[in-house]
Amino acid sequence: MKKLSIWFTAILVAVGLGLVVPGPASATTSYCGLAWGSLMKQDAAMSGAAVTNIRTGQHYCFDRLVVDLGSGPHPGYTVRYVPEVVQDGSGLPVPVRGNARLQVTVNAPSYDRNGNSTYTPANRSELANVAGYQTFRQVASAGSYEGYSTFGLGVRARLPFRVFTLDGPGQGSRLVVDVAHFW
Repeated sequence: MKKLSIWFTAILVAVGLGLVVPGPASATTSYCGLAWGSLMKQDAAMSGAAVTNIRTGQHYCFDRLVVDLGSGPHPGYTVRYVPEVVQDGSGLPVPVRGNARLQVTVNAPSYDRNGNSTYTPANRSELANVAGYQTFRQVASAGSYEGYSTFGLGVRARLPFRVFTLDGPGQGSRLVVDVAHFW
């Protein structure tokens, strides 16, 4: 019993002197180890490439939006949560389902140098079928104006997201927006 008392006292002294301390709480630990945040992400680069397609996918920890572009350098972008998605040029609201809305602006047009459309969706309000997705609620077009193309991404809640660009397919490139399922 005396040995137990001595060990207990030694541990209390060590803790009191700061020799033994608990590990720090991690502020970056989150769902699936993702630490993306929900503030605006931006890259000012312009691209001569044009938007050619929009597609989505589901992953274990996030839902993904991909904007395909034709040949040319990677596009710049601005992706941020907004109270309301608005059309390029007119500023008119674009209704988007979900409790939060991401406005995705790609620094690339959806038309070629002659003004011909390079991306003509069947339904501008439903660019991709996201039924059954954990985070996405709707993907809608907000237009293409003066070299910029904007899309509204309705999501379940204001969740962390990341944005990046990739080469391919072929000579093209892609803008990728991943939105986490949870914090």
